[in-house]
Amino acid sequence: MIATLLISLFASTDTIDEPTRFVDEVVVVSTKTEGRKRSAKGQVASIDEHIGELSHVNLVRRGSYAWEPVVNNMQTERVSTTIDGMKIFYACTDKMDPVTSYVESGNLQSISLNSGLDGNPQATGNIGGSLDLKLRKVGFDQDPFHLDASAGYEANGHLQVYGVDAETSSHRFYANGGVFYRHADNYEAGGGEEVLFSQFQKVNAFGNMGVRLSERDVVEGTFIFDRASHVGYPALNMDVKKAQGIITSLACKHRFNHPWLNDWETKLYYNHITHVMDDTRRPNVEIHMDMPGRSWTSGLYSLLTASNGIHETQLNCDLYYNRLSADMTMYPGGAAPMHMVTWPDVGTLNTGVALTDRLSLPHRQTVRLSAKVAMQWQRLNSEEGLQALSVFFPGMKEAYHQTTGRVAASYTWQPTHWQLSLGTGWGSRAPTVTEAYGYYLNNTFDQYDYIGNPRLKNESAVEVNGGVKWLPSPHLSIGLDANAFFFSNYIIGEFENRLSPMTVDAEGVKVYGNLSHATIVNTAFSAEWRLLSWLTWNTRLSYAIGRDDQSDPLPLISPLAYTSSLTFAYKHFQGKAEVRGNGKQTNNGKKYGETATPAWAIGNISGQYTLLIHEHALTFRTGIENLFDKRYSTYSDWCDIPQKGRNVYVNLAWAL
Repeated sequence: MIATLLISLFASTDTIDEPTRFVDEVVVVSTKTEGRKRSAKGQVASIDEHIGELSHVNLVRRGSYAWEPVVNNMQTERVSTTIDGMKIFYACTDKMDPVTSYVESGNLQSISLNSGLDGNPQATGNIGGSLDLKLRKVGFDQDPFHLDASAGYEANGHLQVYGVDAETSSHRFYANGGVFYRHADNYEAGGGEEVLFSQFQKVNAFGNMGVRLSERDVVEGTFIFDRASHVGYPALNMDVKKAQGIITSLACKHRFNHPWLNDWETKLYYNHITHVMDDTRRPNVEIHMDMPGRSWTSGLYSLLTASNGIHETQLNCDLYYNRLSADMTMYPGGAAPMHMVTWPDVGTLNTGVALTDRLSLPHRQTVRLSAKVAMQWQRLNSEEGLQALSVFFPGMKEAYHQTTGRVAASYTWQPTHWQLSLGTGWGSRAPTVTEAYGYYLNNTFDQYDYIGNPRLKNESAVEVNGGVKWLPSPHLSIGLDANAFFFSNYIIGEFENRLSPMTVDAEGVKVYGNLSHATIVNTAFSAEWRLLSWLTWNTRLSYAIGRDDQSDPLPLISPLAYTSSLTFAYKHFQGKAEVRGNGKQTNNGKKYGETATPAWAIGNISGQYTLLIHEHALTFRTGIENLFDKRYSTYSDWCDIPQKGRNVYVNLAWAL
């Protein structure tokens, strides 16, 4: 829940209405729907670039592929990410493959953000917030046949992007599918230095299908195959040989003929993620290692929506079962291979019930209430892993149970020329598999080996937020918002001097533990001014601070950040000039191995032109990123790997 006016998004691609979704902000990816934000590169942009358009969201970058979303300065552990409501879990102990990396822009309609504890119905453990990637389904009663093709090229790294998708639609049936391919070589930082091991290639194929059983009943199916290979990670010690995901779902939707019952959607899903790390392409490797990881998730949710003019209510029940396993095999020259379990095949069964109600009150007032309770059972299926962890935690059990939940409330008022909001909430999360059961996982951020702790307490937080926006005219808006999270039992790695590291050159060992309390505060100022009918100025300024129970700075908290842009549009032409930057990072988490990053600023320019040829749209986009070839690293670039230098890009999209 962010401290701005809450937005209710009513998006439907067929005559069976989609359930009402309460979201804080949306980035629209597909050209099929109008939206609040779009990347300048269109659908050729990567998922990471689209996610980066959202407020309250930053990205941790370990290479040029698969960046990790951070919401309200909280990483994956405190953020729930779903694809069309489906729970998916990454299979890499180093978080090289966030959930967002297993989809492609060409298969997405939009990316929605719920900031803070007021998450989407399927979200669990979303203290920082929740992201839902909504897949693009053509829907019924659209064009009988439509074909889109796109191609893009970026000079820095010789990135090539090719994609084609087709769709067919009638009153009773629809189907759409496509294939996208990306390939990149090593990129160059500002000044022309090559960043080694930053290459990647990826192919993504998808299909969506819907059948209308009756005027009020629809069945929909989805299939996604995504495979990335030879992915380099310059900030890590190893690269990725293969990251592969298979994602499937089957959904039934019913629209009621009732005065206040609206829709009922039930979805079954299954996904399988395989992730294989190796170091065969790295020079001067002392001991060769293979590190495969696997994730399987089966689940379902059932979402019922109702409204009567005053109340808009959602009731959601969900259940999933996930298995995570990872191991490491080391091959010392002339000696027998050594094997170690790093995730001990942990099975997690989670089930929850969520209820949300949005009340429309007189005088343009709105109250939103939400709550969820979830129960979780975990079991270690690997005897080898259980015995290894039992050395550090004698008497530990092979099965554990946790109960988590969240409650949130917000109030908004929209008098003339103003938008005011206040909100609060409480939520908790269970430790992740890494935090509870990880075994000697090396973290290149601080050069420590990490060990999980099965005796961790659930982490919880209280959130308060507020915001105000002034709209003195249709051409000007100025907003200020802030939120604060007050944690109890904050989970983080703590020094353990009695243990010796296993990784060569590691500084030591940390074991996950609970801090009594911690605090994260986020603030932002934004303004939009339509100077002329064809010229708009936007700016955003944000600042955050995080402190542990000793008042020391937490790691990976954004310094002062700013963006300012001029956007102009005339007939079929659109253009944008932008300045982005960060202030000097003065509150870096030295205690946690974080080094300070200096201030930086870059300029970007972009433009697009759409040409209609026999009612078919041909869109040409071009731009220059990092116009002055600045060498810089952001606070969230793992191990301070430099960002791309000057980058010229062009892409074409053709709708047939």
